[in-house]
Amino acid sequence: MADKDPALDLMERAVAQMADVIAAIRPDQAELPTPCENWPVRRVLGHLLGQILPNFTVAARGATPDWQASEEEFGPDWAAEFRTRAAELLAAWHSADLDGEAPVPGGGTAPLRARTDQQITEFAMHAWDLTRATGQDRELDPELAEHGLAWSKRILEPEFRGTGKAFGLEIPVPDDASAYDRLAGWFGRDPHWKPGLTG
Repeated sequence: MADKDPALDLMERAVAQMADVIAAIRPDQAELPTPCENWPVRRVLGHLLGQILPNFTVAARGATPDWQASEEEFGPDWAAEFRTRAAELLAAWHSADLDGEAPVPGGGTAPLRARTDQQITEFAMHAWDLTRATGQDRELDPELAEHGLAWSKRILEPEFRGTGKAFGLEIPVPDDASAYDRLAGWFGRDPHWKPGLTG
């Protein structure tokens, strides 16, 4: 039996971690603030369910996602919705030719496996957002954060940071900080964020 592709192993772990985090969120926590400025828990969940999962599944099939599309509505059982949509995503990845070429923004192509990097990073970062927002005392998988940090440091350009842009300005974090603290700081989140102090 062939060894599992490392990209798929990380993807499965990122999805499983995200599923566990979402399953622990109570309905009365939907409007709590998160480290994502002006995004309550409900909106982060909507982003995950209505944009990230559908677009990531499209990407896994080698097509071009439409990030301008509106978020879909989702029901009250967030955990079940996530499991269903995540199963579709993983099925798409398991049937994909990871070494096949796929289009990239700006023109050209790259191996399809390169698209797993963004997906792993998104799941890792938002898992941290939601555990902080909802007070979950959960140890997150550090390898996912290290992978996301290494990838994003290669591709995140300064012009994407700042007010009104996709990412906040980097918050300096010590090199010996935890993987998730370093990932949070890199994406402009305060690693020491707590509900009630900022939002």
